[in-house]
Amino acid sequence: MTIDRSADGAGKPAAKLPARERQRIFVYLGILIVLLAFGSPAGGLIDIPVSFLLKNKLHLKAHEVASFRLVAAIPLYLSFAFGFIRDSWNPFGLRDRGFMLLFGGISALLYVLFAAISLGTSTLLVAVIALTISFLFVSSAQNGLTAALGQQHAMTGQISAAWNIFLSIPTVAALLAGGMLSDQLEHQGGDEAVRILFLAGAAIMAAVALYSLWRPREVFDNLHVEAATGAHPVADIKRLVRHWPIYPALLIWLLWSFAPGSTTPLQYHLQNALHATDAQWGQWNAIFAASFIPTFIVYGFLCRHVTLRKLLWWGTAIAVPQMVPLLFIHSTTGALIAAVPIGLMGGIATGAYLDLIIRSCPPGLQGTTLMLSSSLYFAATRFGDLLGTRLYDHYGSFDICVLAITVVYALIFPVLLLVPDELIATADEARNGS
Repeated sequence: MTIDRSADGAGKPAAKLPARERQRIFVYLGILIVLLAFGSPAGGLIDIPVSFLLKNKLHLKAHEVASFRLVAAIPLYLSFAFGFIRDSWNPFGLRDRGFMLLFGGISALLYVLFAAISLGTSTLLVAVIALTISFLFVSSAQNGLTAALGQQHAMTGQISAAWNIFLSIPTVAALLAGGMLSDQLEHQGGDEAVRILFLAGAAIMAAVALYSLWRPREVFDNLHVEAATGAHPVADIKRLVRHWPIYPALLIWLLWSFAPGSTTPLQYHLQNALHATDAQWGQWNAIFAASFIPTFIVYGFLCRHVTLRKLLWWGTAIAVPQMVPLLFIHSTTGALIAAVPIGLMGGIATGAYLDLIIRSCPPGLQGTTLMLSSSLYFAATRFGDLLGTRLYDHYGSFDICVLAITVVYALIFPVLLLVPDELIATADEARNGS
């Protein structure tokens, strides 16, 4: 079955799904999201140990670590291309499951290969880039599938909340494990630590490939194929470019992701100025990520009864001063405590911004649009990190980074005025007509 694929047609949403079917969809997507969050070379189990390997074993300076991350993320800046391939290609006739089967297996093999060789700065860079390329094909399938289900059944807010919750859980676990493993394995050598985690990544991606063999009826029988037979790729690109709703949505996401100084400078500030250990840096990030979850849950309730317009404005107002508490912190314990309100302040905004992106997708190009948002996210975070390290190194204080982040977040307010009213005038329940 196909639906309207015109330049501005959004496709008519299906009738509201029974609660049992929606729950099973969330369970299926949740398991997939958790597996991919653990297996990701850009943010899974290996991300923090790699950063500690660069800092502690290879003795890279703050700006050198930021530069490594900037180059390693080159495939991530091109995520939209992987999303476009997902929207255009149908491997093995299985669509998203075909991507999971093929590239889940390839990713597992690559993890095993790099676990078997000694990794210096150059080889580690090659490993991360190769793994990221393979992983992005799987990620594009998950992104496109999740967005299509949310759009077609007019439950974008609930999908956004569930997606963020399921993503946060493994993120917290990976951050805690990464920091602790870095401390525990430091005496065994950096290569050994990374080798163990690469083998864990191989097992996870092999599990993703096996997961593709499961085809729950509640998920795939409720998913309409939106790819038009014989559609030319150039026509799809033109349709995407002409689709105005994506522009304010992606610009908001870009500003929200930029946050100059929230990664490498914050790590160096906590460890050098406040004397935090590797494990405590992992704990800070874990507490920060975990603190989003309560507000994601709140968002999952609010999105069914409150218009997206209100949630966007409320969430932004709460989020603008998110990093300000760090100006008043002078100890590691204080930083760990402050991570709680800092995380809580970002949950509504994150849920609303992802909700808006999903609503903004042109039909049949959900993978391209969501992966385009990933491209912007990684470009913004890496370049924001680079700018933040320059500010941090130049001024010798993290305070300037807090100021920069706050100013960037405040720029979201005028962009909200550009969002089409018809896109945000309703809540999920109203869009279902229930």
